[in-house]
Amino acid sequence: MKSVVVTRPKEYKIIESEIPELNSDYDVLIRMKAAGVCGSDYHIYHGTNPNSTYPLIPGHENVGVVEKVGSKVTRVKEGDHVAIDLIITCGECYQCKIGRENICENVLVRGSGTDGGFREYLTAPEDDVYIIPKNIPFKDAALIEPYAIGAHTTTRGRVVSDDIVFILGAGTIGTIIMQTCKAKGATVISCDINQESLERAKGYGADYIIDSQNENIIEKVQEITKGKGVTIAFDAACFQGSLTSLFEKGLVRNAGRIVSLGFCTEPEAISQAMIDVRELDLIGSRMSVYQFEPVIKDFAEKKYNLDGIVTDFIKFNQIDKVFYNMDHPDPKIKKMVILFD
Repeated sequence: MKSVVVTRPKEYKIIESEIPELNSDYDVLIRMKAAGVCGSDYHIYHGTNPNSTYPLIPGHENVGVVEKVGSKVTRVKEGDHVAIDLIITCGECYQCKIGRENICENVLVRGSGTDGGFREYLTAPEDDVYIIPKNIPFKDAALIEPYAIGAHTTTRGRVVSDDIVFILGAGTIGTIIMQTCKAKGATVISCDINQESLERAKGYGADYIIDSQNENIIEKVQEITKGKGVTIAFDAACFQGSLTSLFEKGLVRNAGRIVSLGFCTEPEAISQAMIDVRELDLIGSRMSVYQFEPVIKDFAEKKYNLDGIVTDFIKFNQIDKVFYNMDHPDPKIKKMVILFD
């Protein structure tokens, strides 16, 4: 089989190796059919992901077909279409025992902390794979993991139908969070500097859009909310200063929530007073937990509009195009998915 290995920042190679054997009676062998390319894969390739080491096979948005099962596997069988969870956890720590496995003390992330899905075959414990109905195309199923992030972060933010939501960033994750909030009945304001991204967000259901390059965010939010401010804000832009900007007076109302999703390591300029005077909740959100199965059900029921979320489908035998696009960013390329033969 072939695998794509990032050997060090901005360098990768394609290697050939034997198809892996099952490591346990509870393991399954999966033939990869599609793998989404995430922003974190860009960071891994460019050497800016603080959680990754090299050499590494990227890819954590993985779907495929079960080729072989261990003797004690009962949940899946050969031929099943499956999505592979990105987290590997210990099951014993405090976090695991309270249902927060995504931040397990010993968590490993496929495609970041350990090898992921930019390869033709991989193995995983049966507990880490989820059956996908065969009427969901693999090209769409590759989006299950990003939508699980949307489901997780909106759950962390306690989004309900009465909420007025502000989302900073109208890229792929911002758009997915927006769709997830809309599915819960909330009113959503999408904000970005890119007009094309904003129009795209509008097409996916955003109630309002704000062009932060040409419009005053606070003034627009105050106008939309009749002087009250939003009830919750998500930082889906994740650059230095983006989180601080959500604390600006007039954006989030008293008793509101702010949800952070990024791994930017540069300091923010947030004071205690900015949080405490309005008694705001600052909520961290990382990956997802217990969201794969609900999202798969939502996909089967066509709950989300997936058309156009992926802008570029690239065959695995043309993987060089993925890294070319990483080296030559094009604002028209919103999301790439690798398709395997």
